[in-house]
Amino acid sequence: MKRRSLFNRRVDGEEESSDAINMTPLIDMMFILLIFFVVTTSFVRESAVAVQRPKAATAMPAKHAAVIVTITADEQIWLNNAAVDIRLLRARLEQLGLAGPTRSAVILADTQASTGLLVKTMDQLRLAGFVNISVAASAAPDQP
Repeated sequence: MKRRSLFNRRVDGEEESSDAINMTPLIDMMFILLIFFVVTTSFVRESAVAVQRPKAATAMPAKHAAVIVTITADEQIWLNNAAVDIRLLRARLEQLGLAGPTRSAVILADTQASTGLLVKTMDQLRLAGFVNISVAASAAPDQP
């Protein structure tokens, strides 16, 4: 009688049979699938600063944005989780290599932020080369 242990491994001195399962290709395939899913997953970018966005009945979800600029209620501008002065915003965008005519930018402005600062921010983004600039808003329920 042939004595076998777990996974059909030969225990006594008998020859190895061809009915053993080779696990190497299965493990390789699982690693390839894992890498595929990690690479193709799109991550949602969130702003580092919490802002109260204005509500709009016509708000639509934005596609992928290369840059998210946040304007807080106390008139601070944030880019990539760091506070930036309005005069340095354009230089910072160019330094990071984020600007370009094919890229889009989203401005998350707090409801208490001044309109003047919002316009200055849009102007700096346009001077940096952005063509598609959006202002984020929360979807409001339909009003009669």
